[in-house]
Amino acid sequence: MTDDKNRKDLEESPEEMESNIVELTDEDGVTTEFEYLSTIEHKGESYVVLLAPQEEENEEEGEVVILKIQKDENGEDTYVSCDDEEIEEEVFELFMEEMEEEEDGEEA
Repeated sequence: MTDDKNRKDLEESPEEMESNIVELTDEDGVTTEFEYLSTIEHKGESYVVLLAPQEEENEEEGEVVILKIQKDENGEDTYVSCDDEEIEEEVFELFMEEMEEEEDGEEA
């Protein structure tokens, strides 16, 4: 039996949802908002998993973007494209496993 007072509400408030928004600026100076989903560690590297904005209104879900986290000359995190499709697929699989574990935890 769960104690309802200690149970965190599964719905996020608008403020919490907005805090998951990451703005990225590409090399052309174009800024795009992404929803942060997760950070995945794989083979000694860190990758960020983001949800790209929907291109069209009728799309059910946006595209998942996986970027490698690297430090710049100032020690700040920067996100760079993952050039290796195999690594990108492995990171995506780890992300999907993480999502499944979270769903299983919510059902328990």
